[in-house]
Amino acid sequence: MNTPAELKYTQDHEWVRVEGDVAVVGITDFAQSELGDIVFVDIQTEGETLSKGDVFGTIEAVKTVADAYMPVSGEVVEVNAGLDGAPEKVNSDPYGEGWMVKIKFSDASEFDTLLSAEQYEEII
Repeated sequence: MNTPAELKYTQDHEWVRVEGDVAVVGITDFAQSELGDIVFVDIQTEGETLSKGDVFGTIEAVKTVADAYMPVSGEVVEVNAGLDGAPEKVNSDPYGEGWMVKIKFSDASEFDTLLSAEQYEEII
């Protein structure tokens, strides 16, 4: 499994990359491999302010549908429109073109509750 050391992770298998006051979020390589071939990503929360742990969207794979959860509280300021026509990017490049949302986070201290790559690898 690919678990980049520079990212933070949740126990629900989301990854987080901080870019200034914005958190870029997607699902991990482990999560996409467990889901299998992803056929649709449904995120209707752009512009909404959500709390840590809230569902921000769903990921539909051939065999299942999974929720995607907010790793930190904040406003969903951008949804990856590139996934509309190519949801398989989540499978092929989960940490790059397969990102899902950008969140303008409201409480930077919530990052302290996220897992390091090493901690995440221990739970998977």
